[in-house]
Amino acid sequence: QAGELDRLASRQQRETVPIPAGRGAILDRMGVPLALGEEATTVYANPRQVRNPRAVALAAAETLGVDPDRLYPQLIDRKKAFVYIQRKADPAKAAELERRDLPGLGFYPEERRVYPQGGVAAQVLGYAGVDNRGLAGLELELERVLAGRPGRKTIVKDPLGRALEVVRTVPERPGKNVLLTLDHTIQANAQSVLEQTVRQWGAKRATAVVLDSKTGGILAMAVAPGFDANRYPQVRDELHRNATVTDTYEPGSTFKVVTVAAALSERLVRPDTAFTLPYGIQVADRVIHDAEPRPTERMTVAEILYRSSNVGAITLARLLGPERLARWIERFGFGRPTGIDFPGESPGIVLPLGQWSGSTIGNIPIGQGIAVTPVQMAAAYAAVANDGLWLTPHLVERVVGGGRPKVERRRVLAPEVARVVRSMLVNVVSRGTGTAAGVPGYRVAGKTGTAAKPDPVSGGYSTTRYVASFVGIVPASRPRLVILVTVDEPQGAIWGGVVAAPAFAKIARFALQYLEVVPDDPASLATSASASG
Repeated sequence: QAGELDRLASRQQRETVPIPAGRGAILDRMGVPLALGEEATTVYANPRQVRNPRAVALAAAETLGVDPDRLYPQLIDRKKAFVYIQRKADPAKAAELERRDLPGLGFYPEERRVYPQGGVAAQVLGYAGVDNRGLAGLELELERVLAGRPGRKTIVKDPLGRALEVVRTVPERPGKNVLLTLDHTIQANAQSVLEQTVRQWGAKRATAVVLDSKTGGILAMAVAPGFDANRYPQVRDELHRNATVTDTYEPGSTFKVVTVAAALSERLVRPDTAFTLPYGIQVADRVIHDAEPRPTERMTVAEILYRSSNVGAITLARLLGPERLARWIERFGFGRPTGIDFPGESPGIVLPLGQWSGSTIGNIPIGQGIAVTPVQMAAAYAAVANDGLWLTPHLVERVVGGGRPKVERRRVLAPEVARVVRSMLVNVVSRGTGTAAGVPGYRVAGKTGTAAKPDPVSGGYSTTRYVASFVGIVPASRPRLVILVTVDEPQGAIWGGVVAAPAFAKIARFALQYLEVVPDDPASLATSASASG
């Protein structure tokens, strides 16, 4: 039996231990760490080699703080050859326990995922679990890049389980670091503004997207209420969602830019084309009114947009017809994912043309009966900002030691049409529904939105629950940023120009100053200074 006994002895004396690969760090665009690995030590035991289970349990309780009453039954179970004492323990405390030289204990280095910025971009970063595998957010999306490849080593032990020598090693390959487009300073400010907005209006939730219109890179993607990313497992599930990508809302009047841009592109109208518009318009079995009572009057296309006339937008949509309007909705990217590098993106909800009813031509042109994500709407306005060129919104700038992600580019509008639409949107902020979105020193092109939420009980629309939104381009003459804000179920006021526009202004003002963007309307700085003085 010498051969069999030799094999048994070898199995008892040799042990293969994994060497975990260091997980790549996630950094913001300036190289500030948002997620990284922290040194830790995993402590384990082989009950067959533990001589004094009670002494080991008490020592582990004293140094690591584990419950000795729960650990002791595992240490006396000789059927097991491996039990965890503590995963990812504090290295100093684990070293103190190791110095006691207790037979049967083993120690190996591991990494503990930490999020040094706390709550900054928590819903975007997601979470890596105890095994350092990405479970949500960018941690999940970038798992293959961040994870690396673990190694292993084979060690020879003495009869007491103590390591004598390492006889074979397969080295680990650490994961790659990833540089994001996010800026942690702009992100933190956007979250702070949203938290203030949620408190001020007693809202259910608020979101914001800050997008570089020239590159498609997302500088901030914020959701309030938020949470500390280090406490991800303890936070209720609904707070985990990155609602800017996964959740949809009816956009209301912010969607009118699609209707107006389509009519201009099809050369059905010019900005100065005028229509005689009553206060209400009959569409199939419905009568749709403007938001505020008014007499029948003449409005140009430019006025229809900056005064946010429902009747005017529907009039333009009728000129287009359902087929052309549906094509332009698709062209702007609604009804399908943007392709953003984030898991769980919603494509939104767009009714197929074959399912349109007689009243659909009165709903969709004013942003009802269609659902979009905040990132879809921000990308659509970024195309207007970027002289008609649509870019894939993205969060990853580059993989360190790797490549840059491919950014899709496609033309949505002719450059001259995009510039005309921008100039029309400037009027929304200078003298229309979005005056509260003004930023001293800069021309802002934007649009307000106020949309009643669908009521699942009645099948119609709620009379108490609304989504207020504002999306803007700044500086309007030399676009750099597109900023979108949505506020879900505000109380006390419902209008996008009252609830969401001021939040836009705060986020924009901070970001423009932080990025040192040159003002394109310096005269308004003097006006603002004299008014405040």
